[in-house]
Amino acid sequence: MVGDDDRVYYVISDLHIGGDEQLEEIDFLDELLAFLQRLERTDENAALVINGDAFGLWEFTTVEGMAKFDVLESTYPELFAQLRATGEQIPITLVPGNHDHELAAYDAYVDRFAEYNVDLVQSQSVTRPVGDHAIHFEHGHQQDPNNHIDNWGDPHVTPLGYYYNTLVTSRAGQLSNRGKYNWLKDVQAVTPTERVPVWMLSKYFYREMNPVLRYALIPFLLLFNVSAVLAVLAGLDLLDIWSLPVDATTAFLGQFGPIGTAVWFLLAINTAVAGVLVLVAIPLSLLRRDIRKTIDRFGVFETGLTVDAEAPYAAAARTVFDEQPATTIFCYGHTHRPSVQSVDGGLVVNTGTWLKRLHRRDGVIGLLPPVFYPSYQLCAVRIAPTGDGVAVEYEQIEKPTPSPEELTLTERLLTLGRTPDVELPDRTVVAGDDAEPSAE
Repeated sequence: MVGDDDRVYYVISDLHIGGDEQLEEIDFLDELLAFLQRLERTDENAALVINGDAFGLWEFTTVEGMAKFDVLESTYPELFAQLRATGEQIPITLVPGNHDHELAAYDAYVDRFAEYNVDLVQSQSVTRPVGDHAIHFEHGHQQDPNNHIDNWGDPHVTPLGYYYNTLVTSRAGQLSNRGKYNWLKDVQAVTPTERVPVWMLSKYFYREMNPVLRYALIPFLLLFNVSAVLAVLAGLDLLDIWSLPVDATTAFLGQFGPIGTAVWFLLAINTAVAGVLVLVAIPLSLLRRDIRKTIDRFGVFETGLTVDAEAPYAAAARTVFDEQPATTIFCYGHTHRPSVQSVDGGLVVNTGTWLKRLHRRDGVIGLLPPVFYPSYQLCAVRIAPTGDGVAVEYEQIEKPTPSPEELTLTERLLTLGRTPDVELPDRTVVAGDDAEPSAE
């Protein structure tokens, strides 16, 4: 068993600091500095673990190798100064992720970070004792087939995620300020990445589309569901199968004079468009369904939308718990979703992200694009010995939601009463002697 240790671990991950142009901006810099300052002054026997993707090195496309560190150092002098000050008081361990895998590829990074009292561990994972237990730390991308790195430490590795971030995310950073609102840089906050096309459609409609065109389209899109039903009823009327609904609607609207005529005209146009779309949608839906079945059968594109995103980490944790009996906590990041799950008497803990989170809210009526509601869920995971076990709890770092500035009036109206629940997981304790973890 691991020897007794009263050290308390604070864990953060997925800061994604740095990148081309607009990606340089850190929305949470003040909160991060305040958090590091608090650790600098703590009376606890504390240690900080930054569990991967602290930096967005993949998103730098104009500089190579150690020059990226020079850019980080000159862009964020306050952050590095605070790391040095905090590191003088408590140990700071930095574990590479996929976005900053280069930290494992160049030994010079170890010396450069050491100047700021940060211990860069170039291995895929580290283990630390806590009480009579142990914690396994890894970023988590090795369990993700799109970001798995076979040749760890090779500076030339290029998994699929590398191409996405150098070609899409970094490009978004270069182009973001050309929009009517600087929104494109938030592409790295869209998870899973399969939602990016829908997110871009949403931002185009609510942000970039000509306002006159948008407000002209909204009535048609809102009335689409009604118009689709009317299109079917109109077809029944034309075939002399059932004319009552059409006659009743015409008679009802006729009572309101010009206003009723205008509504009837709007419904007629909507009904005609909806009828065409319904006719086209039927064969397209059948084709889409058949293609999806084929893809699922061959497993060509297994994504977060088609498979359980947490299952690979539970499986990896079982292997670690089996091979290292003292280890009862498997701590990872990568997926940006804070969570705690019990696996074989241990805990699988996700540390979330400090990036903005975008929560999809589909329209309740019509064909309006979904709204991606922004929020922050900044947190640090605190892992500490307690009694005969180990407690895992999330400490929330307060940051106001950016929705008033980043959502249009239409988006705010469509999400009224439907704002996301961003509560963090409850405190959980894992005890010894094969006892099951318990939430408190």
